[in-house]
Amino acid sequence: MGGPCPDPLSLSLSKATRCGQPPGMAFYAYILLCNDGSYYAGHTDDLETRIAQHQSGALGGYTVKRLPVKLEWAQDFPTRDEAFDAERQIKGWGRAKKRALIAGDWDKISELAKGRAG
Repeated sequence: MGGPCPDPLSLSLSKATRCGQPPGMAFYAYILLCNDGSYYAGHTDDLETRIAQHQSGALGGYTVKRLPVKLEWAQDFPTRDEAFDAERQIKGWGRAKKRALIAGDWDKISELAKGRAG
């Protein structure tokens, strides 16, 4: 059943596969903008379906009373654990840092991390 797993550090996020994982399968961390202006972070292996579930209220929880929601940011990861870790990290961030991530402003993220603000 295939050779040894490659070193995950040697793979790029867009081309990485997990040992035993079908090629092309990715996991995602994402941020939604809710109707009340708040952000929601999550992770999934099927981004399109998960967003539709949030929009329909099928998942209940935080977003169901804050519809509609809009996908603001998503990043693919080679493993579910990495996507989950990213979600947990983002959930610990303040609003300013989430906005900087959505904008792709790495200087601002770094600045906010140093000051432990946002």
